[in-house]
Amino acid sequence: MLKMKSYQLNLKNKNYYFKEILGFLFLLFAVYFIRHQSYELKHIGSVLRGSEFNWILIGLAVTLLYIATQAYMYVYSFRTVGAKIRLWDGVKLFLKRNLISVFLPGGGVTSLAFFTKEIEQQHISKSRINFASYIYGFVGIFTVFVVAIPVMLWLIITNQQFAGEMWAFGSVGVLIIILGWATWSLLKRGLIFRLVIRLSPEIELVWNEIMADKFSYKAFIQTVLISLLIEFMGIAHLMIAMAAIGKVPSFEAAAVGYIIATLFLIISPFLRGMGAIELSLTLFLKQYGGFNITEAAAITLLYRLFEFWLPLVAGIFSFIFNKGNIFLRIFPAVLLFGLGMVNIISVSTPAIKSRVKLLSEFFPIQTIYISNFLVLIIGILLIITSAFLIRGLRNAWYFALGLCMFSLVGHITKAFDYEESLIALFVMIALLLTQRQYYIRTNRNLQSLSLGAALWIFAAVTIYGIVGFYYLDKQHFDIDFSLAASVRSTFDNFILLNSAGLIPHTRFARSFLYSINLFGVAAIALVFYAFIKPYFLEREIDESELNNANKLLEKYGNSPVDYFKTYADKLFFFSEEHEGFLAYRVANNFAIVLEEPVCEDNMSVKSDILREFERFCQQQGIKPAYYRVDSLSLDLFGYLGKKWMVIGQEAILDLNTFSLEGKDRKSMRNAVNSMQKKGFITKIYEAPIKEGLLQKLKLVSDEWLKSMDREELVFSQGMFDWDQLKHQPIITLENDDEKVLAFLNVIPDYAPGEATYDLIRKTADAPGGNMDVLIIELINYCKGKGYQYLNMGLAPMSGIEKARDLPERTIKFAYEKIQQFRHYRGLRDFKEKFDPLWRNKYLVYENSYDLLQLPMAISKVMKP
Repeated sequence: MLKMKSYQLNLKNKNYYFKEILGFLFLLFAVYFIRHQSYELKHIGSVLRGSEFNWILIGLAVTLLYIATQAYMYVYSFRTVGAKIRLWDGVKLFLKRNLISVFLPGGGVTSLAFFTKEIEQQHISKSRINFASYIYGFVGIFTVFVVAIPVMLWLIITNQQFAGEMWAFGSVGVLIIILGWATWSLLKRGLIFRLVIRLSPEIELVWNEIMADKFSYKAFIQTVLISLLIEFMGIAHLMIAMAAIGKVPSFEAAAVGYIIATLFLIISPFLRGMGAIELSLTLFLKQYGGFNITEAAAITLLYRLFEFWLPLVAGIFSFIFNKGNIFLRIFPAVLLFGLGMVNIISVSTPAIKSRVKLLSEFFPIQTIYISNFLVLIIGILLIITSAFLIRGLRNAWYFALGLCMFSLVGHITKAFDYEESLIALFVMIALLLTQRQYYIRTNRNLQSLSLGAALWIFAAVTIYGIVGFYYLDKQHFDIDFSLAASVRSTFDNFILLNSAGLIPHTRFARSFLYSINLFGVAAIALVFYAFIKPYFLEREIDESELNNANKLLEKYGNSPVDYFKTYADKLFFFSEEHEGFLAYRVANNFAIVLEEPVCEDNMSVKSDILREFERFCQQQGIKPAYYRVDSLSLDLFGYLGKKWMVIGQEAILDLNTFSLEGKDRKSMRNAVNSMQKKGFITKIYEAPIKEGLLQKLKLVSDEWLKSMDREELVFSQGMFDWDQLKHQPIITLENDDEKVLAFLNVIPDYAPGEATYDLIRKTADAPGGNMDVLIIELINYCKGKGYQYLNMGLAPMSGIEKARDLPERTIKFAYEKIQQFRHYRGLRDFKEKFDPLWRNKYLVYENSYDLLQLPMAISKVMKP
């Protein structure tokens, strides 16, 4: 397989260089053409501005239909190889591949290898995806050739051959013949099939998998018919472009023009034929279509708008607004920060005098002055709000939207700065398009309290200000304040406007104004903080909920960490639709769930409970994340559109096959023998455990925590809990004086036929090999109790052999290279000695931005 890929890659590289050079040559010709025809082309703008809007709308509608039809072509390409994808998956696949094809040397053909991950999540193999993509590409070229045949014949009969198109047509014809024969040879296991198998025998397995469901000729024919429809949509786009500039559409000119443009796209796919298509189509429309150079260029630009630029922009948005995209969270906050900077710079720089003069005819100068001040304040608030917006706060989104609206109006009324207003409008649109990203609630009790406090401050300052201004001597401001002037001045200075332009003449007057300003800032800050501060879910578990959770664990429990799901640190979410619950903790606006639902082992039931919990989190304004999810459950979260990353591997020891016999176990046998010779013994204590022994265990635990410089952790593990340990089997390592040097506790494991332990701790003077001896004694204990497996717990950050993405590459690098995590390598090495089976465990999350905050949230939920 590697040889085959390498051989294909070398062939492709040679072709790519040729296509890049050809594409560059066409771009040079296009530049030459534009320069040479610059006089006529100057009038394109006026022609386009005079286009009929109704025809432009029709063109847009056909573009939407074109995108949907391309998606249907993908759907039927997959049906041809016995696979099914949704129409929306086809839309996203087309838009993304169409976008990236612009930047690939091989154009659309090479783009067919990209963006298979979402399709793979629907249990469609990569080989089947690649074959469906091949069919899509082959049929696309084939139907161009089919439509081109009558067009070329018409050109020959009418003796109107356009320079180069016959050569392009011939090239495509040869390509179609070669691809068609190769495809037929593969289907019939002919020469090409045998050559491929000889180069890479592994391909036969792939081919057998593809052909297992039989090749659907019916779906293939439907794919061809859909592709033919797409070709006629391209012709329709050219006719619409002609009609849009006020010309009578010509089917002949549109058909020939479309075929010529598409042929040049095939032979020059670099940058999607940019330059080649514009040049060839414009020249054809001028020489044979009966249009002057300006009209031909305008028709070409409109055609490229419908066929190339609009799908390209749609492709960009398919990336930006893809669920879970980090861009969705960061982009609006960056825009908001930028708008804040624009506001500040705009106020700080001189206004255009002609605009201010025009504006003064409609608004008094005082309004313009106030608008300047408000735009400045709004700019500062926008910058502050952007910091909260990036955290996903719903109220921050409301604030941002309101500030953008005020900013838009403010820029118009301060100096008719429509450029800045357009920026504010753009930011508003971005906020509206991404509003679903912002659902974290704020504390309503705090809001009510702060609003009440702000109103009391306002009432007190109003009385203070009115009385102060009214009774102030004239010498302080050189003004004798009336009651109305006192009210206006108090309000003005409370919100920091001072629109009346009060100038204090004494120190007392200055202090008086500053005091009103200070109270105003305090009130505004208090309200702002209350509306922005995140809401933290606070609940207490009652006895009935705990009892219900324990009953469900006894009925449906199947995990070694189920025991910790009813630990004192957990909150419970009980399903209203099914019998089941989730255990979670809240930190940093995340609801961190331990594993998955405890319920009937049914995919549909689990999915329903997860959806219920997702809705609950949405209502509470918190984001769900799932910690230590098993690899077998990833499909469950894939249907919810989640992402995941490996966080480590769980070690499971088969007790039936484990033995101390053999060369590989010599070090363990030596450790056991050494302990016995030195007088150390292991003891097993069944529950209930006596107080005296618990005191000894507590001393060991405290010494271990101190010597290892660690703190107790919970959530997916236990801490030293006197009441819990009293009811659990304990295995100890002791000396002749019955001093406990090391111990472990056996906890309930709800997985069938499996046992596990929690704490394993030792003193600083415990002999070497003490942990080995404890685990061996535990293995013997479990065998005696009839268990088949021993779960040895998680080895964090380990087991990533081939990282899938940046987060996993980061974890792999940290685990292997950074000294801070060396104890995880030691833990892995310790468990590896027992030769267990390893099972991947995952962190499931919503989007990549969450990974910036989740480590801190998980760290918090781990603390008691």
